[in-house]
Amino acid sequence: MRRILTLSLAFIFSLSAFAQEKRASPKVETSNTIEGVSISITYGQPSKKDRAIFGELVPYNKVWRTGANEATVLEISAPVKIGDQVLEAGKYALFTIPSEDKWTVIINSVWNQWGHYNYDESKDIMRFELEPYQVDTSEKFTISIQDNGEVEMKWDETAVSFKLSKA
Repeated sequence: MRRILTLSLAFIFSLSAFAQEKRASPKVETSNTIEGVSISITYGQPSKKDRAIFGELVPYNKVWRTGANEATVLEISAPVKIGDQVLEAGKYALFTIPSEDKWTVIINSVWNQWGHYNYDESKDIMRFELEPYQVDTSEKFTISIQDNGEVEMKWDETAVSFKLSKA
């Protein structure tokens, strides 16, 4: 009986690991330490796959989870400034509203949610706007955190960026 239970548990765990490896949009984490503040962003990384991205797959003027699958999660170990706003240490969902000429970035207090389907604007901590710019085509949606605190999100031929600094 013990052997059957052990084999069953091993089978279940191996199926779980296999299922996670087979995600079409794998879970990715990017992190850096800026002025002593640990910053990490975890997101689902979709691929372009010959699709039209912004304005089609990702509609303009609608809340986007900023990646695939679960909501994108921003975690910081100490307060940071984004523009003239201060974001306290903690875990947050990072959403965006892309449009052709501006993106609205949303930091929301409900970080543990699937996609943006239960997004609640009343839980927003802050919003700010960015101007998109053209980049060389990026097959995969990518978020990076540079050593100077610059956070860049890019996919297809579009990118936006903002700077984090210690508050």
